[in-house]
Amino acid sequence: MDKDTVIAAIGPAVSGCGCFLVDVEVTAGNDITIAVEKEEGVVGMDDCVSIDKAFHALFDQDVEDYSLTVTSAGLDQPFKVLKQFRKAVGTKVEVLVKGGRKLVATLLDADEASVTVRHTVLQAVEGKKKKVAAEVEEVLPLETVNAVRPFIEFE
Repeated sequence: MDKDTVIAAIGPAVSGCGCFLVDVEVTAGNDITIAVEKEEGVVGMDDCVSIDKAFHALFDQDVEDYSLTVTSAGLDQPFKVLKQFRKAVGTKVEVLVKGGRKLVATLLDADEASVTVRHTVLQAVEGKKKKVAAEVEEVLPLETVNAVRPFIEFE
């Protein structure tokens, strides 16, 4: 079984429960992992079970030997599809920029080519010894970004 076959077959079941595909992995041994995210809210166990049942209805496990895992896209995982970026607009994210720079920022916008974030930087101000915190907006081309993931704060 190949990835494109899985994506084409399972797409309607995924969107039918208000979700979208984030990733599909198919190993040489036919271990299939389907990662989904909810259009609004969070993926629940019922969503995963529904997608699992739909998949098993489409592909007979006795004919096509496979193992299947349906999971939500992890909170600690980088965004993989544009819908994840767009869903996260207005929230804090962690951006890992090529070259080693790491930002904690508010995601303002995203498209196929870039992400726009707002973050705090320390800037030198004439006449002052200490740098002053200032909010800046920055457009980062995706080719300069290693990863963007949700920022998780523990209180």
